[in-house]
Amino acid sequence: MATVLSSVHMDDKVTSYISKNRKMLINGQWVEAASGKTFPTYNPATGEVLARVAEGDREDIDRAVKAARAAFETGPWSKMTPSERGRLIWKLGDLLEQNLEEFAELEMLDNGKPLKIARVADVPLAVDLFRYMAGWATKIEGNTIPIGGKFLAYTLRLPVGVVGQIIPWNFPLLMAAWKLGPALRIRVTVAPCTTLLTVTRRSHSRSGVCTTGVGRVCSFSTTTSTGGPSVTTPGVPQAVCWALMSIPRVRGVGKWKRALPS
Repeated sequence: MATVLSSVHMDDKVTSYISKNRKMLINGQWVEAASGKTFPTYNPATGEVLARVAEGDREDIDRAVKAARAAFETGPWSKMTPSERGRLIWKLGDLLEQNLEEFAELEMLDNGKPLKIARVADVPLAVDLFRYMAGWATKIEGNTIPIGGKFLAYTLRLPVGVVGQIIPWNFPLLMAAWKLGPALRIRVTVAPCTTLLTVTRRSHSRSGVCTTGVGRVCSFSTTTSTGGPSVTTPGVPQAVCWALMSIPRVRGVGKWKRALPS
């Protein structure tokens, strides 16, 4: 397999990207983990270290959630019209499409899948998903319900707030699109937790989504020695993130990109 990989000419941008330690995106800024720690992410085809990623911990989760909460309540994303949100989500799809080869190569290296599959499935399907959700941004409506006599009940669909998301290993880029697209279309802000390079790379895109206080990247290692984060704000999702990361089958994803037996 290593021989096969060596025969693939990698895009210079991909080579440069994986040669550096990857940081976390919190509050629109690329930052190191509060602890300064990093952990390795592996090339599944060779078992070799592909890159090193910032090791997010409870302090980093708290920072990401607080930033996402501020974005939800007072940030630019909260003030956009549905049409404006839709245009930015569509632009995110455009940028993925324009950089299809780069993302396909990263997906191949990070996930251990054939480059051809990433080119024709993972990246194009992620593009389609964002464009589909962009159209939904202006289609979220309530209902008017007759309840007898002259009375009507009205419903109004509102965003719940901050959403904590864990991006799985098997189709990382597409899975991230499945989770981020529906949330972003209804003005929900997101604190995704991931170890995956393609998802981190997407946050570099110039769509405006990740610079309005919406996109959050929080990478986790396979350790839970520090315990869970303190929950300082009612309804924030970091406790859910950390509870999931305490499960051995989930925790193993950070190291091997697949669920490990207990």
